[in-house]
Order: sequence, then structure tokens, then C-alpha cells
Amino acid sequence: MNKDFFKETRILDGGMGQELLARGMEPNGTLWSANALIQEKYHPLLLDTHLDFIKSGAEVIVTNTFTLRRKRLRDNNIEDRFEYLNKKAGEIAMKAKKLNPQVLIAGGLPPQNVTYEADTRDNNIIKNDFYDQAKILNPFVDFFYFDVLSSVKEFSLGIEAIKDFNKPYLIGAHISKGTKLPSNESISDIINKIEHKNLLGLMLSCVSPENFEKNLDEIKNLGIPFGFKLNAFITTTPKDGYLANYLKSNGNPNEFLGQRKDLTPEKISEFAKKFKDAGATILGGCCETRPVHIKEISLLK
Repeated sequence: MNKDFFKETRILDGGMGQELLARGMEPNGTLWSANALIQEKYHPLLLDTHLDFIKSGAEVIVTNTFTLRRKRLRDNNIEDRFEYLNKKAGEIAMKAKKLNPQVLIAGGLPPQNVTYEADTRDNNIIKNDFYDQAKILNPFVDFFYFDVLSSVKEFSLGIEAIKDFNKPYLIGAHISKGTKLPSNESISDIINKIEHKNLLGLMLSCVSPENFEKNLDEIKNLGIPFGFKLNAFITTTPKDGYLANYLKSNGNPNEFLGQRKDLTPEKISEFAKKFKDAGATILGGCCETRPVHIKEISLLK
């Protein structure tokens, strides 16, 4: 693909996991969006959701692989389905692309341990986890998307893991609050401490509009295409941590992260316009952003 793709305004899709739940997918513990692949009856629902984001203006769709990391499947005693589930996610995204050849597929590579927390495990384990998932997705995707990672270490190891596939990548860094990654590193460290050869751009992913705004100047000054996938959660730092709360929930993260009612499609679009006017070219949504939100954002193109 063209490495300058994100130098022009581009529209990404919204939050797949929460949208699937809103459309009737049954929760299944910490497997979340993976349940749409585990249960074959939900495969048409997943395809339809990809298609509805495209109809709403998305030029890029992300594979439904956020909870298909090895650790999450292992914790749920279905690691033996790792290859099948990731491949199926790629196949369903490809079905959507075949109906809409202009759309690009981003291979979603999530944090390989706990969401919203820096991965402190052994480097080789992290790198191998990224590699195993990327290898399965590679035949189906136009580029890789590091989705909601929390440390420079994770980005560095992920980039190293995908180098053999010779595909560009988009960075999706997470900042729960303030101006530091969960690892207490800065956004600039992701660019300055890693050698980048196939970088498409950098986003803040699964962040509130208000928190993106706090980091806007630093991201803008990096001199690369930038943007966002905005969420509509109330918080991403619940008391006792994400995983502990998830294990006590009924399988829907908004039970403990909350769901903002003020971020209507129109309000999200107002934020997106402000950020676009400041130079953002990568515009999309994350958790609790639906096709109606993406439709409003797409009108800014």
C-alpha cells in the first residue's frame, strides 16, 4: 500500500466489541468480541457490522482480533483455537473487502497481556506472541495496526515481530489520563526511541476526546500523520484495575468502565472537526462508537 495513505484525511471504523454486544452478541466472560468468532451463529453479525461501518464511511476496517491474543484464549481454556479464530477474523474482514474493494484491512494486533497496562513479561514471550498472531493475519491484511498498546517496549517488540512480513504499520498508543503512557513514557518516546522504516502514522487509541486534546500539541509536533480512535467510556482506569473488574463483570466492559451519554454522534464529530482543523488526518472511533458516530465523522472528509 501507499505509505503516504494517511497524509490525507482518512476515516477508520468504530468500536467492534461494544457494537457486537449492542447488536445482541451474548457476553462470554473475558472473551468479549472473540465470541463473535467462537460461535458460528455470530459470523454473519460480525460481517454485517464490518459492512455497516463501511456504509457509514469507513475507509479502513480493523480485524476483530482484539481478544484473540494467546493469553486471553489460554485463560479461557481455548488456546487450541488460536489459529482458527484469528484466521476466521481475517476471512470475514476479507469478505467485507471483496464487497468493497476500495477498503483497506488493518490487522489488529492488541496488547498481548492486559489491556490498558504495560506488558512487563519477558521480551521473547511478547515478541513471539505478536509474531504468532501477525503471521496468521498477514495474508488478509493491507497493514498492521498496533491496537491500544501501553509502552515503548511493546511497540518495539511488535515492530520487530512483523518485520519479516514487509508491511507498513499504524501505531495506536493508549493514554488513560494525562500525558503519559501507562508505562509512564511519553508519546514522543515511541518515535524517538524506536527506528521506524514502515510507519504510516500514530494515533491515540481508546482515549476520551478530552484526553486526546491534552496530548494534541505533542502528537502534532512529531511531524508524522496523526489522529485518533476515540472512545465513549467514562474511564479506562477503574479501581482495582481492568482485569480484576472484568473477571467480576458479566462480560461487558461498560459495566465497570461506564458509558458516556453525552458523546452523541454530533458531539464526537465536533471534537473530530476540532482535531482535524489542527492537522489530524486519521479519524475514527473505538469502544462505544457506533456506525452513526463514524457517519458523522465521515462528513468531515
